[in-house]
Amino acid sequence: MKKTELFEEHGFKDLTFSNYLVHESEHMKVINFNFKAGQKLPVHSHDLDGELNLAILEGEGEFLAADGATMPAKTGDVLVTEIREPHGVRAITDMRVLVTIAPPI
Repeated sequence: MKKTELFEEHGFKDLTFSNYLVHESEHMKVINFNFKAGQKLPVHSHDLDGELNLAILEGEGEFLAADGATMPAKTGDVLVTEIREPHGVRAITDMRVLVTIAPPI
C-alpha cells in the first residue's frame, strides 16, 4: 500500500497550473493538478482508448468541452469520460484536481 499526502507534497505555482505524478502502473495513472484562480488546462483529447476521471478535491471551477460548453465543478464533484472526448478545466478559485487515467497513457 502506498500513501501520498497531496496537500503537503504538492502546492501551487503562480504562472501556470502545476501537476504531480502521484502513481503510475500498467493499470492506471494518477496525477494531481493544482490551479490558482484563473488558470486553466485548455481543451484537449488523447487518441487512445480508456477512461478519464477528474475529481475536485478542493475549490471551484468548470469542466470545459470542445463545443465551448462548460459544467460547474466544486469540491466533491467527479467527471468520468472517455479519454478521447475533448476535455479541459478552468479554476474559478484555487482548485485541486485528482485525475485518474485507465489504462495509463
